[in-house]
Amino acid sequence: MNNFQSYRPKNNKEKFLAKAFLKLKTEQEVANFLRDLLTIKEFEEFANRLEMARLLKKGWSYKKIARELKVSTTTVTRTAHWLFRGCGGYDKVLTSS
Repeated sequence: MNNFQSYRPKNNKEKFLAKAFLKLKTEQEVANFLRDLLTIKEFEEFANRLEMARLLKKGWSYKKIARELKVSTTTVTRTAHWLFRGCGGYDKVLTSS
């Protein structure tokens, strides 16, 4: 049993964004969309957050992750919060791969 929250888009713009991902079929299509949507720095930051979540699930310590990814332990803690108490998005992606 999980204790994940359920996020509901607040408006039509957020619904449109969520539905946009459903139209993408390949890794390349997703990468192209993300690159068009995000700055390079934002793309890198999102990839870093996912890597933090992956390492947390593997049991790495916050300090080891912070050192490896060159982020603060506070950043790792925030990612851990959403991994373990969020909406289940990280969990869904990480257990499916």
